[in-house]
Amino acid sequence: MDNHNENQKSKEQGKAAMNKMEIKDLAVFYGKFRAVTDIQMDIQTNKITAIIGPSGCGKSTLLRSFNRMNDLTPSARVEGQILLDGENINVPGVDVVDVRRRIGMVFQRPNPFPKSIYDNVAYGPRLYGVRRKNDLDEIVEKSLKQAALWEEVKDKLHQSGLSISGGQQQRLCIARALAVEPEVILMDEPASALDPISTLKIEELMQELKKEYSIVIVTHNMQQAARVSDYTAMMMLSKEGERSGTVIEFDDTKAIFTRPKDKRTEDYVTGRFG
Repeated sequence: MDNHNENQKSKEQGKAAMNKMEIKDLAVFYGKFRAVTDIQMDIQTNKITAIIGPSGCGKSTLLRSFNRMNDLTPSARVEGQILLDGENINVPGVDVVDVRRRIGMVFQRPNPFPKSIYDNVAYGPRLYGVRRKNDLDEIVEKSLKQAALWEEVKDKLHQSGLSISGGQQQRLCIARALAVEPEVILMDEPASALDPISTLKIEELMQELKKEYSIVIVTHNMQQAARVSDYTAMMMLSKEGERSGTVIEFDDTKAIFTRPKDKRTEDYVTGRFG
């Protein structure tokens, strides 16, 4: 009997080690309106997890809850557990600034600060107390290299971050997120405002980044989800007449796109719905 318990325990510990984040019974409210309900999903370490589904089903709301960005909306309230390395970050007293350092975010439209390329990347480290120029130089170079942007901008680090192309700006925003050494990177439609070549660069970059980070991406682009992600969560509005989004199916990406268990998932990924 003891052996059985030990085996069960080590299985659970093994599962927890694979999971960077675990989302349990999550619901997000705006005032009385329940935007997202009953979310259960795991974010695996060094994998890309895609969240797909029709517009208005709560994908971005769910993503923003993973690093407490919803706290910035006065009427928002989040219930349930968001575990990061087994610790619930959704409880009072948690250092939200530290949560957002550990779980970085890249938004839909590139949003560089109106500062130089260098100062965009150095912004976060300076905020966390890095002052020495040599240290900042090192962080800026490393982050821009990780974001596959260094070769394109190394001679114009003191030009405005707004002076480079849209695709480069988005990679600059990724470099800015990487500069504070996060563990998880959230990406909300990171390529939707970009042309196909820039989109491909972002997708290639994600494959490189997952060697060091766990990534969660919201995308409307089915082909993109199929190409880049290891796991996919399919979201839908939970019931007719109730505008609350929920995950109806969560599986490895190949299964979601080739043998979904839910008819609604099948209809969505084959283009018959949404």
